[in-house]
Amino acid sequence: MSGNKRQQPLYKTIKKDIQGKISSGEWTVGSVIPSEHELLEQYDVARMTVHRALRELTAEGWLVRKRGAGTFVAEHNPQTAIFGIRSIAQEVRGKGLSYSNRVLAHHKEMANDTIAELLELPVATVVFHSLILHFQDKQPIQLENRYVSPALAPDYLDNDIEQTPPYEYLIKAAPLSDAQHRIKAKAADSQDAELLQIERGSPCLQITRRTWSSGKPVSFVKLTHPGDLYELDSRFFG
Repeated sequence: MSGNKRQQPLYKTIKKDIQGKISSGEWTVGSVIPSEHELLEQYDVARMTVHRALRELTAEGWLVRKRGAGTFVAEHNPQTAIFGIRSIAQEVRGKGLSYSNRVLAHHKEMANDTIAELLELPVATVVFHSLILHFQDKQPIQLENRYVSPALAPDYLDNDIEQTPPYEYLIKAAPLSDAQHRIKAKAADSQDAELLQIERGSPCLQITRRTWSSGKPVSFVKLTHPGDLYELDSRFFG
C-alpha cells in the first residue's frame, strides 16, 4: 500500500477502495465481494481492520452480509439512490457504440467567485479545470466543462483522460456520497455550435451537477448535449 494511503486509518482506505469499485460498476449490484480472509491478505492488515470496514459499509447501505453465503453489493447502495449517474463513456459503450474523447483543456486556474462558491473554497483558490468533447461513433455527443477541488482529488491532473474519463477517475479517487443536478433546455451558443457540430441556436440539453464525497464538494460540471442525440433515462429507488 502506498504512503499516501497510510496517512489515513487503514479501515478507511479499505472502505474507500470498496466504495470506488462499487460506484464505478467494477463490482455490480448483487455480486459477492472477496471474503474477509482474502481482503486481509490483499491489504496486509489485521482481521479487525477489515471487519470494521465491512461493518461500516454494511451499516451505510453499500453491502449486505448473508450468513453462510458471504458479503454482497447491496441493491440499494448509495450510488443507485442518486439520480442514476453514469459516465458518458459507459452510456455510449452500453449501447454497443464506439466511444472516444478529445481533451480541449486540462489545467490549473484560479477559482472565480462562482466556482469558489460552488466548491466551497476561498476566491482565487487554485482549482483544476477540464474541457472535454465526448464522441459517439466519432460524432460529438457531449461537451463537458468540469471544475475539481484539489483538496479531494489532488492527483486529478495526472489522470490520462483519453483512457479514463473524469467521472470514472473521480468516483474512485473520491467516492460519491451525494449529488445535486439541474437540467434545462438551452440554445446552442457559439462554442456549443462549433464543438458539437450543430447550428447556433439549436436545442441542447444541459445538465449541471455538483458532487460531494464524505460531505465535501468534489466537482462542479456542466454537461451539454445536442438535443436530438441525447435521451435522459434515469431510475429512482424508493
